[in-house]
Amino acid sequence: MSARIRNNVRVVGAVDGPVVMLAHGFGCDQTLWRSVTDILAPVFRVVLFDHVGSGASDPSAWDADKYAPLEAYVDDIVDIVRELDLHDVTFVGHSVASMMGVLAVQAAPERFDKLFLLTPSPRYIDDGDYRGGFSREDIDELLESLDSNYLGWSASMAPIVVNAPDRPDLENMWTASFCRTDPECARVFARTTFLSDNRADLAGVALPTMIVDCARDSLAPPQVGRYVHEHIAGSALKTLDASGHCPHVTEPEQTAEAIAAFVRSS
Repeated sequence: MSARIRNNVRVVGAVDGPVVMLAHGFGCDQTLWRSVTDILAPVFRVVLFDHVGSGASDPSAWDADKYAPLEAYVDDIVDIVRELDLHDVTFVGHSVASMMGVLAVQAAPERFDKLFLLTPSPRYIDDGDYRGGFSREDIDELLESLDSNYLGWSASMAPIVVNAPDRPDLENMWTASFCRTDPECARVFARTTFLSDNRADLAGVALPTMIVDCARDSLAPPQVGRYVHEHIAGSALKTLDASGHCPHVTEPEQTAEAIAAFVRSS
């Protein structure tokens, strides 16, 4: 199966523009990049896709054992850039897709030019002096709740993830995206996301890297962004005056401006 079909790949925007690849996180699909894409498309060539098990990816490609580790998603990303013969790609990863990007640029450095990490977290669980924002008990409860009441979990998480109480339409957008994911796939992807530990992989990043986090994000609080910044040599850190974990949804103008400025930077 081609990567274009498997991952529902779409390429839009300026044909000869700099290539920007947008990768969504857990509970999302490529539709949540819509507003950012509209801003970037006049100047940039924008590559969008759905992770297997999410959005409109090919259901026949799903295999629970294969997609239990993060590396399977990384392999798909590398397959996409190679199949489309893309070079000098700026990879933009949201949430767990940030860590996919960290691994992808090391797996195929000849294809990527820059790395943009949007609300990243290399580990969600506290560990000694490292503060990821959650205890192991917190994550176990979160996963148990997801297992027992899939739709209820999405409704209860939307206000936390989006954190835009005056914009119920944005919460509904995230919930609709989550509900387009098959529950069995979501349960596997949730464990891949919330139980991962990619702290040791940060030191291997050799590309120019921009980290963008939000001032008020309960899933990846500011100390996590600082940790990623401190452990990727030469990286830059920008904190948006924004709430929630999805600034590409709640603050698309700020997010798109940060991406564009980074791509254009020398």
